[in-house]
Parts: sequence; C-alpha cells; structure tokens
Amino acid sequence: MRVLVVAAPLAGHMTPLLPFAHALWDSGHEVLLAGGGDALPRPAGPDARSLPFIDVARNLRLGRLAARSLVTHPVTARAELTGRAGDAGVRSLFGPVNEGLTDALVTVAEQWRPDVVLHEPLAVAGALAAARHDVPAVLHENGLLDGLATARTLMHSRPVQRARARHGLHDVPRPAVVLTIAPASLVGPRDALAVRPAGPAGGPALPGWLKAPSVRPRVLVLRGGGPMRGDLQTSALRTVQATEDLGCDLVLSRPPARLARRTGPGVHTVGRVAPAELLPACAAVLHAGSSGHVLSALTAGIPQLALPGPGDRRHNAELVAARGAGIGGAVTEDALRRLVHDGELAAAAREVRAEIAAMPPPQARVDVVAALA
Repeated sequence: MRVLVVAAPLAGHMTPLLPFAHALWDSGHEVLLAGGGDALPRPAGPDARSLPFIDVARNLRLGRLAARSLVTHPVTARAELTGRAGDAGVRSLFGPVNEGLTDALVTVAEQWRPDVVLHEPLAVAGALAAARHDVPAVLHENGLLDGLATARTLMHSRPVQRARARHGLHDVPRPAVVLTIAPASLVGPRDALAVRPAGPAGGPALPGWLKAPSVRPRVLVLRGGGPMRGDLQTSALRTVQATEDLGCDLVLSRPPARLARRTGPGVHTVGRVAPAELLPACAAVLHAGSSGHVLSALTAGIPQLALPGPGDRRHNAELVAARGAGIGGAVTEDALRRLVHDGELAAAAREVRAEIAAMPPPQARVDVVAALA
C-alpha cells in the first residue's frame, strides 16, 4: 500500500503525523510525506529515521498570503492574533494556502499513485487530491481542534471552492477514517478512532543536573508567548524576582542571551533539549499554548500554564483550564504558586496521563487504514 501524508506548510503541522507515518512504514507500506516551508520534517537524534519527502509548497509565499489576509480581512486578522477569529480565521489564511497546495498535490498523486491519502485538518488539499484520483482519504487530527469541523470549514471557503472547481470536484467524500490524538476527557467524545499522541522524540541527552533529584520543585518555562521570543520567560523571571519566595526553581529552555545574563539564584537554563525530554524532570511547565506543548505536558502528567494566544492557542488554554489539569492565563505569582502547590491540578494532570497511556498506539490503527486500499 502507498500512503501520501499531507500537512500544511507551517511549523508543527507535520510532526504529529509522523508517528503514524512511521508505523505504516514499519509495517511494510510505502509512505511519502508532502508539505513544505516550516513543516519540513527534521529528524531528531542520531538514530532518527527519515521518510521520503516532497516539497509541494515551493510556489507558496506564506508571508504574502498572511499580509493579503491582513489587508483583505483586517478585523478577522486582528481577532486571530488573540485567538478569537474562529472559523473566519481558519478560512482567511488556510483557504488560500490549500488552494495553492491543490495543483501540486493533484500532480504528485497522479505521478506517485497512492492508495490512500492521509491529511491533517488544515490540509484539505490532500482530500481534494484523493477525490480527484478516486482514492480514500484519512483525516488525522494534529491538535485539539475538532478535525472534521475544521476541515468542513475549509472545504466551504472560497479559495478551496475555486480549487475544487478547477479540478471538477463537485463533491468531495467524507474521510473514510478519522484519527484523533486528543484525549476525550479534554475535548469530549468525537466520531474518530483514538491514537496515542507522540512521546519523546529523542535528541540531545538530558543534562546531569536535571537527572538528579531536586529539593525544590522545578518549573520549566519554554520560549515564545509574545511578539518577541522569550516574552513568556521574561514574565516568569520578573514574577520570581519580584516575589520573596515562590518555593520553586525556574528552568528556562533556550532563553535569549538577554535573559540568560539576568539569571540568579533559583533560575537555571538548559540548551536544545526537546520539551518532551525535559518535562518528566519538572513539576510544572509554562508554555505559549500550542497543542503540541499541551499534549506533551499531559503525557508527562504535570500541571501546565498555557498562555492564550493566536490561532488555536486560546482554545487550547481554555481546554486545559476546563479539564482542571492546568491554568489558561497570564503568568502571575498566584498562578505559579497554584502550579506548584495545588494538588488538584496535579491529580487532574495525572488522570489525563493515564488516559493517554491507555490510547491505542499508532501501530494498532495501521490495519484499519490498510483495509481501505
């Protein structure tokens, strides 16, 4: 069986699909990854395996599309920066992105002849390519948004409708299979087959000092969270330095040089180590709200502060807070104290960790997709 795996050309969109792509490959099936831009897969660690990849976004200028969206839909663009644009935000950027991907994907499918096309919700161009060549499509969620609802929104956007008309696609079938990596207790029941999200991807070894026990709980602070890299870390550092004693140590992951120079007692820095490797050594984590970081923290079973932000990040932060496994909001003294000392947050995070561990691994779903060919 040949499976074409499609992701939008943005950072983080391809990564959640890779465990299933590797499971297909390990089962003897042929796999071709299709993406581009910031979604180029970068293997981590000396033993990481690379899958065949084709860049289908060479002619896309994401910056130009984003600027055009800002000019054409200024109200939506401003709302998107705070995570409040909803379906309009999805259509305004990802509609043109998918229109630009469709022609290349149709050509790739014509030449490579996949038996199945697996795509993420914001890459419905994969579903168009599948329909154009009459092969089944599999929708693989790569975050916490409702994949079917998101894909439906995009399918009805004007740019995607133009792409459909260009290829004579009056009707695009519903995905033959939907796979979700979102824990049900976080997002509610979905008409999809659960697949365990990816664990640690490997990479540089954990520093020795993080492997050793710590008297004070460690709070990991990832980069991001504002228009400048390190804004979240800056807020955390200021909060700690302005408070007499929060009873915890901060661990800043890859802080900018301007911050690394300001560290003092109770503040440590760590280099380029994957967050999923760092999390088990810490008692809590602060991050900018991406679904990847939310799921990594839940997989580790530790409380988290998810900062509401652009795109799906406000939605993700609200889900974390509603589940009781963390806080969705700004960094404050009270928020840091709760993360470290609130036993209910820790218990909820451990509950979701157990839920994720019970989800079937990608290998368990390979036969379901193989049966479509």
